[in-house]
Amino acid sequence: MKEILQDLNTEEIRELVRNAGEKPFRADQIRLGLMQGKRISELPVSPSLRALLCERFEDEPVRILKKYVSADGTQKYLFALADGNVVEGVLMAYKYGNTQCVSTQVGCRMGCKFCASTLNGLIRNLTAGEILSQILVVNREQGGTLKDRAVTNVVLMGSGEPLDNYDNVLRFLRNLTAEDGICISARNVSLSTCGLVPAMYRLADEGIPLNLTISLHATNDEDRARVMPVANAYSVADIMKACAYYFSKTGRRYIFEYSLIEGENCDEAHALALAALMKGKPCHVNLIRLNEVKERTLRSVSEKQAYRFLGILEKNGISATLRRQMGADIGGACGQLRASYLSENKENQGGNQDES
Repeated sequence: MKEILQDLNTEEIRELVRNAGEKPFRADQIRLGLMQGKRISELPVSPSLRALLCERFEDEPVRILKKYVSADGTQKYLFALADGNVVEGVLMAYKYGNTQCVSTQVGCRMGCKFCASTLNGLIRNLTAGEILSQILVVNREQGGTLKDRAVTNVVLMGSGEPLDNYDNVLRFLRNLTAEDGICISARNVSLSTCGLVPAMYRLADEGIPLNLTISLHATNDEDRARVMPVANAYSVADIMKACAYYFSKTGRRYIFEYSLIEGENCDEAHALALAALMKGKPCHVNLIRLNEVKERTLRSVSEKQAYRFLGILEKNGISATLRRQMGADIGGACGQLRASYLSENKENQGGNQDES
């Protein structure tokens, strides 16, 4: 696999152009073309520079392999990477704009019991440019431009644990928010983590005022460890301290995701425990009716149960909402589309082998 040109920031592209003996304005042409979602072979540069770039870098590091549209308008993408791996993303329409959910790894090694992303473990990290290119190709496919973006908000909640790919994700965030790039404000970016505490402290010190979201799903370590192996390494108390530090450094309130799982964490006692844990903290709770994964045994709660849980939180003065379910008919949960694609390909290859 070649290098990814979209990994580079503006100064690095300028240095690349200087070393190639080209005029400085070529760097601006390259940067602008990439931010418009163009392949290297489409860049309006000299043939000699284009050939040099194509020799060293991937012409199209991320391309849309398949697209599915839900009855509610949610659009799910399966992206093909240059090395043959696939990842997925989702584009969701809200009143305030379009939010794209991006993947940061091929697979995941966190082992959360409710997630399809981790079914086959971690294959590899995505580079900063591969993460960014997911947004660039969707913005282009949707008819967006740099002045009128079709993608206005970004959430790092697709396949993978962003903080397990820290350096690439940080470079991605710098390039995403750069003024001479696609220029999406950090305040319009949300990063979701299962709670890798040391990396949460590092992120707080980076000076990027993004929205930090923590997948909590339980209020004590014993319950949490049943569905999230990471709880064996970092306690709920550790996570709460890291969140407090994040707020002290950024002034941004933090968000807890809490998936309601039948028989696990959804009764009145769990709601009261969650309210007690959140009381007085600069945070918000995002309740989620579990997107069921066929390979898993965990089941979601009814809408009535979910609203009852929400009501208990609100009665106790906790800022909370119940997330609207989107894309359920097209495998809206993280990793579902990739898992289905890999399963289908495996069956097809097996069938071909049997016939030969």
